[in-house]
Amino acid sequence: MPNPLAYLVLAMWPIVTIVLFRRLPVERALILSLLVGYLFLPEPPTAFDLPLMPSLNKHSIPALTAFAFCMWKYGPGGALLPQSPLARLLLAVFVFSPVLTTVTNTAPVFFGQIGLPGLSPKDGLALVVQHMIVIMPFLLARRFLANGGAQRYFLVALVVTGLVYSVPMLIEMRLSPQLNRWIYGYYQHLFGQSIRANGYRPVVFLYHGLWVAFFMFTATLAAFALWRNDKRLHEFKVLAAAAYLLAILVLAKSLGALIFAVGLIPVAMLLGRKSQIRVAMLIGALAIGYPIMKGAHLVPEDRIIAAAASIDAERANSLDFRFENENILLDRAYLKPVFGWGSWGRNQIFDPVTGEIATVTDGRWIIVIGVYGWVGFLAEFGLLLLPVFLLWRESVSARRETISPFIAPLSLMLAINVFDMIPNATLTPLTWLLAGALTGYAEQLKAARKKQAVRTGAASRPLKWRSVM
Repeated sequence: MPNPLAYLVLAMWPIVTIVLFRRLPVERALILSLLVGYLFLPEPPTAFDLPLMPSLNKHSIPALTAFAFCMWKYGPGGALLPQSPLARLLLAVFVFSPVLTTVTNTAPVFFGQIGLPGLSPKDGLALVVQHMIVIMPFLLARRFLANGGAQRYFLVALVVTGLVYSVPMLIEMRLSPQLNRWIYGYYQHLFGQSIRANGYRPVVFLYHGLWVAFFMFTATLAAFALWRNDKRLHEFKVLAAAAYLLAILVLAKSLGALIFAVGLIPVAMLLGRKSQIRVAMLIGALAIGYPIMKGAHLVPEDRIIAAAASIDAERANSLDFRFENENILLDRAYLKPVFGWGSWGRNQIFDPVTGEIATVTDGRWIIVIGVYGWVGFLAEFGLLLLPVFLLWRESVSARRETISPFIAPLSLMLAINVFDMIPNATLTPLTWLLAGALTGYAEQLKAARKKQAVRTGAASRPLKWRSVM
């Protein structure tokens, strides 16, 4: 169980957030309050449970505090919502579809003698409030992180925090993942999953070692992207920092994150801005296409498992286990395909005798489909991937020099993060920050294109002369 220090640190974070916003520019305070909170605050079950509210934890407290402070100091400042009609539709469905999930799940469900309660209006309200809190980083980033300077600082912040985080990672690689237990009084996951290749996979203060490895991948990609695109940072020490982060990523013993690095670092280093956005769009299409193909039984599972077995038998067994649970959970989801089963674990399969959960939900996509149905899945994944497609649309006609050099690596990060939500549930406040920043920048490109079109049209029209008698 969490010790008093864990709750004290969580309770003090609103004060830290307010201090950051008072002393730093708004874009830097927003990035640091969410990024540092995500990396160093204790994971659930450390949370505050209030009536008619979702639990307040390391993800929701920084977002709520930042949103409240920004609304108090800066006000809505124009349109708080995205300008794209499709983005607004996806946002509305994402926030309010849990109401329909609740309405369609008022009856209890039973597994033998084990019963789960039906959903009540209170559950529907809590789910809506939860989604409103989840989306706050997206809305704030769309407004405050849409310019090139904020995007550059985002990359710099990832690199700096990656370098800082490498120190506790190295400690846990040597001594085993113990920092969260030593400081906050508990271990946040299953210890056996941190043992890899006669060593340890660091967890530090995140949910799982896979989360740590994915963060280190983003920090590594950010370092290489800054070295290439920022003239002020085109120095040997930045390249050395990037190489160091890559070495830490290798030592983190996560095959998936390492594959992402091998695939995307050359893309960020060799391809142009428009080409990187196209690669991000392709990755996003694969991410949203996999669940659809899985539902239509078009995924060649046997071939994928055989390919994994040629690399590592343990990884192949893990992949086979994932596929088996996905199939079971999909069959369960098809009983409530539109709006899902709702909360209280109703999307799972329970042992009718012991009452223990008999299925494992690893991927974010299968969790969302099971809980909120295909409507909720399309709303969430569509809202996350829409900025990549909007950027691609605007980049087709835009001149290369009009596109920020930092927007392309951020697009790659967002797309691969959503792709990683196929095997894992790595949706974090940083994911929403990325999506919001890219959405805001795509809107700026569109506004500039329209302004240029109006200016060009006005210049091409012939002047009309008239005489005055």
